[in-house]
Amino acid sequence: MGKITVETCHIEGLKVITPTVFGDERGYFMETYNYNDYKAAGIDQVFVQDNQSASRKGVLRGLHFQINFPQDKLVRVVSGEVFDVAVDLREGSKTFGQWYGVLLSAENKKQFFIPKDFAHGFVVLSDYAEFAYKCTDFYHPNDEGGLAYNDPAIGIEWPIPENLPLIISEKDQKWGGLETLAEQRSKKA
Repeated sequence: MGKITVETCHIEGLKVITPTVFGDERGYFMETYNYNDYKAAGIDQVFVQDNQSASRKGVLRGLHFQINFPQDKLVRVVSGEVFDVAVDLREGSKTFGQWYGVLLSAENKKQFFIPKDFAHGFVVLSDYAEFAYKCTDFYHPNDEGGLAYNDPAIGIEWPIPENLPLIISEKDQKWGGLETLAEQRSKKA
């Protein structure tokens, strides 16, 4: 029925989805996910877990990935605004190590599809944000991998205001750069 618009970018597999929003004086309605529409757009995944987080301004989460149990993700913002980033970690990919970012907000209602073998992270730009995402595999806490958000080899251009102090978890402060990826992947079963 064409309820979504899908944009691609220079990194194969990444997709930005904009749903059709039906609004009137009462408010609005939109489908946040419809298997048939997503399948027609080339996103034929079975999602097995939904997650939601809340964060305040300046929180930066990521860059995360699962090593042995990689996940496709479909992410969106329910409240507030974030800058969301995916980094290509697919072995042999012509865009390996490259990143793409998109502004996701409750206002623009965009979603971001991130395939397996990408690192993922976001920074909160509004005073508060609620972030929701679907995954194609379950979370395995002992399978986490990560990269430093500010790795110069990746060169992400985060739109962080100069005076905004970042709030980064202790774990996320310890990740290394792309040069640590092979060591992290050696933990594969």
